[in-house]
Amino acid sequence: MANKRIFLVEDDVNFGSVLKSFLEMNDLDVDWVDDGLDAVSTFKSNTYDLCILDVMLPHIDGFTIGTEIKKLNAGTPIIYLTAKNMKEDMIKGYKIGADDYITKPFDSEVLIYKIKAILKRQLPDAKPIVDEVLQVGRYSFNTMNRTLTFEDGELIKLSPKEAELLSFLMMNVNHVVDRNLTLEKIWGETGYFTARSMDVYITKLRKYLKNDPAIEITNVHGTGYILGIKS
Repeated sequence: MANKRIFLVEDDVNFGSVLKSFLEMNDLDVDWVDDGLDAVSTFKSNTYDLCILDVMLPHIDGFTIGTEIKKLNAGTPIIYLTAKNMKEDMIKGYKIGADDYITKPFDSEVLIYKIKAILKRQLPDAKPIVDEVLQVGRYSFNTMNRTLTFEDGELIKLSPKEAELLSFLMMNVNHVVDRNLTLEKIWGETGYFTARSMDVYITKLRKYLKNDPAIEITNVHGTGYILGIKS
């Protein structure tokens, strides 16, 4: 099986070189650029399984690069690296669609395990999505092509994580979906920042489903969420 291909954007030449070598020692192929100006064009020219982006870069910051990457391929996982441990920055990264956010200095082994966990979730047999069209209210959701269609024909293309979360909720309509169980199934962990990431995705799903006032995603304090249909 071919090695997974990683796109690394890191302007610290010494750190970038060491990190690239470490990733390659762990059977990952790595393309590394050290200037944000080159990042988007490099991404466009290749296919990557995962991106690792430094936040503080010359010319273009990692958040801007991540936003452009998600426009080009919403399904590409992103891990942000940063020297700043600021909650606002972490939330900003998750809103863009980041899968993880790691503060420097960090344990390289931990990074490898995070990468492997994210890549594993990209595999078809690791997803809880069922091969079918799910119906809820005035929406139908095709789990194979990740499209959510309103009855008037309006279609929304979901990212992989949005699709996994919506599928999980739709298969449990009017029942509480346990927060920690959902985090384990989709994110692979139950930490604070992954929980905040899921909150961001819940907000996105509410926006996608707003055309049907009978549908409501409700927080159950300390437990999880309910995707409910009002009669």
